[in-house]
Amino acid sequence: MMKSGFCKVGITCLLMNVVLVIEVFAAEALSSVIPVTLKCDPSSLQIQVLGSGGPIADDGRASSGYLIWVEGKSRLMVDAGGGTFLRFGESKANYSDLDWIGLSHYHTDHSSDLAALLKSGYFTDRTRSLLLSGPDGNETFPELEVFVQALIGAGSSAYPYLSGYLGGSDGLHKLKMKTLTSGSKHKSLVFEKGDILVESFGVPHGIVPSLSYKISYRDKKIAFGSDQNGSEPGFVEFIQGVDALVMHMPVPESARGVALRLHAPPSVIGKIAEEAAVGQLILSHFMARSLRNLDENIEKVKLSYSGPIHVSNDLDCFSIK
Repeated sequence: MMKSGFCKVGITCLLMNVVLVIEVFAAEALSSVIPVTLKCDPSSLQIQVLGSGGPIADDGRASSGYLIWVEGKSRLMVDAGGGTFLRFGESKANYSDLDWIGLSHYHTDHSSDLAALLKSGYFTDRTRSLLLSGPDGNETFPELEVFVQALIGAGSSAYPYLSGYLGGSDGLHKLKMKTLTSGSKHKSLVFEKGDILVESFGVPHGIVPSLSYKISYRDKKIAFGSDQNGSEPGFVEFIQGVDALVMHMPVPESARGVALRLHAPPSVIGKIAEEAAVGQLILSHFMARSLRNLDENIEKVKLSYSGPIHVSNDLDCFSIK
């Protein structure tokens, strides 16, 4: 690709060759940019991946975040990791349509764009409250209300100018909060409105309080496994028979030590999907280390799970029909 157009002699040629190399690499970079999806198909229940990446800026992806489109409206959102604010706008989602945002846990790659997303709500005509849910805390991590107070509370928070969300003042709508138990085997009702039902279930993610979410819409069910090591058998029961399961695969099969205490390897992901008899498996939350041998890791999933497997990219949409 870089052979044609090169000259061989003199300073001028050297400079021309440098320019040509830059142009070639720029063109290749542009060709690898993920295309922007304007909107998911409004005719069905849809999962749109806002961020399919992890916590390191080496995978060319936004961090964790998902939209659930219901009858053409962006009604529900799971996680708000770095980069999801940009992807939210690119998806043409409407902040005013959101009924609920669920944080799975308080690692930055799942929560750092929350304040930016809330700030964008100021520039909409929204007046009704918005429900935010998240896990309880422990000696290392705060519970939801403490986390939000530190983020946007009045006084010494990170963004005190957004404190109006806590009471619905200063032209901001009210942010309602629901702290959920993340303990093993604990299921909670999160949100219910019309045909939409959201439930949570605590999952093991090392010392980090973490939640999975299950969303039901009429006769369809989708689940988000979040970051977990896959060791809780109750999770399989919680997601049994869902039409689609989103599972995070940031580590390869060869992972050891701390990585396995935090994340399920591909083989365990496959076993969970098969035992739960899920309709389709959507893999997400990749890191460079799990992308490096992606085909090999997917084969490990396939050893157990016989259903359809999708490898997600930012802004991909998946229909639940």
